[in-house]
Amino acid sequence: MAPKPGLLYVTMQPMPSLSSQEFHDWYNNEHGPTRLRLPFIPSGFRYRATDLTDSNQGGTAERPEWLAWYDITDMAELTRETYTRLRLPGAKSQRETDTMGQIHVNRKLFDFVAGWRSPSFKDLEIPTTPANTTNVLVSVTFTLKPGADKVAELDKWYNEEHVDMLSKVPGWLRTRRYATSTITPTEEKKETEYMALHEYSSPSGLSSPEFRAAISTPWAAKIKNDIEASRARSVYSLSYIFGPAPRHLAIFQSWTSPDSPTTTIPASPSTHNISAIESYITTPDGVTIPYRLESHSSAPPNGPVILLSNSILTTYHIWDTFAPLFLSNSDFRQYRLLRYNARGRHTLPASAASTPVTLDVLAADIISLLDALRVPRAAALIGVSLGGATVLHAALQYPHRAASFVACDTNAVAPPANRTVWPERVAVTEEEGARDEGSGEEIVGERLAEATVRRWFAVKGDADGSESGRGGGSWTAGARDEDRGRMEEVKEMVRTNSLEGFRSVVRSLFEYDLQAGMEGAVTEGHGGVRGCFVVGSEDGVLPEVMRRMAQSYGINGGKGGRKGGAFEVVEGAGHLPMVQRPREFVEAVGRFISP
Repeated sequence: MAPKPGLLYVTMQPMPSLSSQEFHDWYNNEHGPTRLRLPFIPSGFRYRATDLTDSNQGGTAERPEWLAWYDITDMAELTRETYTRLRLPGAKSQRETDTMGQIHVNRKLFDFVAGWRSPSFKDLEIPTTPANTTNVLVSVTFTLKPGADKVAELDKWYNEEHVDMLSKVPGWLRTRRYATSTITPTEEKKETEYMALHEYSSPSGLSSPEFRAAISTPWAAKIKNDIEASRARSVYSLSYIFGPAPRHLAIFQSWTSPDSPTTTIPASPSTHNISAIESYITTPDGVTIPYRLESHSSAPPNGPVILLSNSILTTYHIWDTFAPLFLSNSDFRQYRLLRYNARGRHTLPASAASTPVTLDVLAADIISLLDALRVPRAAALIGVSLGGATVLHAALQYPHRAASFVACDTNAVAPPANRTVWPERVAVTEEEGARDEGSGEEIVGERLAEATVRRWFAVKGDADGSESGRGGGSWTAGARDEDRGRMEEVKEMVRTNSLEGFRSVVRSLFEYDLQAGMEGAVTEGHGGVRGCFVVGSEDGVLPEVMRRMAQSYGINGGKGGRKGGAFEVVEGAGHLPMVQRPREFVEAVGRFISP
């Protein structure tokens, strides 16, 4: 049977016992994203009524203030376990149960009948749709008087007159028709209800002569008087576009989903007044990518996003010190920070295991993150080591998705030694044979973790303390006292990385060359991407390498404008300046993003 598209249409009116902040936190961070993660629900939207009378401002159970609708690619999917389980204990959280008990809900299912759209219409669910997009929705629902001829007459009116006249209304975007779905339970299906949804770019069109003409024809009067048995009309304005990943940072309370992949953390003094969401996205090839989105409590809801990309073998916790320092600075409180665990942290699923991990794949993961979180264009992409190469490549490949980038402690061209050195490092982990105590999965282990972190922190001498006499045989021997705690934290990240994930992602370091793309980049003007190159002063040959990278950025990128990228050296830092010298790193980034 061919798929039958349709609509899940839900009006809601919170009771006085449910605060507005609690209602929106639940809806935007739990209820909506859970449904948008299902493959047969490609889009979902929230609207707010604009035609309530003054006495009913805020809505009532009979005239609800809030509407949500979800496009469904096949209405039959709503009868299957994948969807119905969401409404059962276990999958349904206690918060959802408690919240729904404080809302007047009217839920309807509709099958798609017909649709028309203006040439200027753009799907709102496209991730690059600006957050401030205006969309006015007129919803008209009605039942018909008995007789098959009534349905035929209604169809003829829409097809031959009404939509044609509506299309002449200033700002008209789209009209769609629906009828009560065939999957609607018998006990809920009293009679067939018809619905038309009309979308406009501005409310002004509803008071235009063209609109009045469209609803005032003799044929329109006949439909109203002779065909319709009942009618209801509501006008709404777009309030929120759902995505498959929660992003609403006006968090009411701490919450963790029943299966624990999503946690929300409200702003408080203990969090430096930073609210955060820890959740995940799923890439087109089935890879789960955990992320953390956070902002200061004073940040605007749709503040500019800065994405942070890690080095190989680490987690997004390498930014734990940088993030609060940056967001607590009054110059940067408007930003949202988005950090994530890159592909290769964990073993890849079978759906992605056969595809080599390259910089193309890693850059595409950045776009998947921006898409899922509905970020049209990031204010900056910041990455270190492999993450530095990744954000540089993403900026070059997708200049319309990033206004700037900061590449840290990386190379534009894969060093020839990578083909030998990195397989040797994989061999070290294989020889150790370390396994995770809980899952039994093979992990990187102690030996490579200690050697790697000592190299990253530019510790001289052997791990037994032979050079400095400090450390008493500890693996951190020779390190500065202030670095030892940070080294332990990073070592644990490296140690616990999946060995199979390491094997898969390390291949991306064998062969890449971004030099030509860097030299030809447009650095200013329309489509331009500003660049900055940051390096720790103690990171071997990289200070000189990255100085040359900065000089070459955009040198062939067109006539006029600034050539080259900014260049910053973080004194006293090795390979991870955001970990080793976080305050100085904040200052370096700040000079670039606020020139």
